[in-house]
Amino acid sequence: MRRLPAILISLGLLFAPALHARGQSGIQINNLSHSYFFGEEIVFSARVVSAAPIQEAYLFFLAEGDQVTRLIPVQPDADGFIEYRHLIAQGMVRPFARLEYWFQVTDVNGQSATSEHGSFRYADNRYPWQTLEDEEIRLHWYAGDTLFGQAAFDAARAGLRKAESYLGAQAGEIIEVYVYASATDVQDALSLGGQTWVGGHASPDLGVALVSIEPGENQGLEMARQIPHEIAHILLYRVTGASYANLPTWLVEGIASQMEQATNQEYIQVLSLAGENDILLPIASLCGPFPVDVSGAILAYAESESFVRYLHTTYGTSGLQLLIRSYADGLDCDQGARQALGLPLSQLDARWQQTVLGQDIVSLALQNLSPYLAILALILLIPVWRVQAKKGEASTDERRLK
Repeated sequence: MRRLPAILISLGLLFAPALHARGQSGIQINNLSHSYFFGEEIVFSARVVSAAPIQEAYLFFLAEGDQVTRLIPVQPDADGFIEYRHLIAQGMVRPFARLEYWFQVTDVNGQSATSEHGSFRYADNRYPWQTLEDEEIRLHWYAGDTLFGQAAFDAARAGLRKAESYLGAQAGEIIEVYVYASATDVQDALSLGGQTWVGGHASPDLGVALVSIEPGENQGLEMARQIPHEIAHILLYRVTGASYANLPTWLVEGIASQMEQATNQEYIQVLSLAGENDILLPIASLCGPFPVDVSGAILAYAESESFVRYLHTTYGTSGLQLLIRSYADGLDCDQGARQALGLPLSQLDARWQQTVLGQDIVSLALQNLSPYLAILALILLIPVWRVQAKKGEASTDERRLK
């Protein structure tokens, strides 16, 4: 007999969801379910049981990162079945976001009930994904064998360890990594369109990284480069939270590039050519979005990687972490550098160019000072001009007197 209370408690827990859905109105909302085909539609459904006719019914759903809950009127059929098909073309849903949804119905007597909440991640289900995971990383791939997947998983773990040490942070929630077989597949998944040189992407707030790696002889190099880069974006977001948006682009991309386990030879070549031809981009111009053209974007990435490497070598991990915090606090691109490292961004830029690229710091200083020198010259010339003008007037007066 002592087991009877425990059995009753267990039965109570078992039927709690049904009691919740019924509420106090006598209306039941059961069989909550969903399905979707990525990029095309999401189907939400449920079944309503009610003694009185249903007057109105609504579907609510909210995508992770959205600020507004979508509210759609729906109508149960004669058997109480509700189905709503949300067409992605008519209402974009953020790829790989987690969706939460529920139904609410009201009968003709004014009694209402709300269903339990369902949730799922709107991930790309067009491919036969294979998965490897531990408590920190869940890696998915569809092209390549198990050895390919394991190599990608190992690259992800190595990249995460390096980023944690660099940023002084832990991963926390699990990181999702999707390995596509081509850059086109990545762009199609995200609807990037046209940016054929973009091979990877991170949605830091979602904890999702997408990379494009084709199985083959270069797969190891690409895994070591792409996967740690995108994971670094996620970890940096977890360090700064919503303040991630305050960080200069050169710092974000420079840190992510630092996490790559393989040297990017293209960056070295691009930097060398830009230095030789005096076409380096000022670091201050890279505080915001990078150039959209391919050559400009690659130079921006190359400079950011080299500049952040210089800062890390010069000021150490603690200096770089202080710089991150300064920007996260809302200081602008120059103020953040001044507060964290004691120098304006232009001077740090000049020292980087001299130390790493062998640029002439005197000519760089003159270039930086040229606007101010022009103003100073103008200020100095105005009194001289006035004196000369007065002398001219005096000479004219003397000639008139003669």
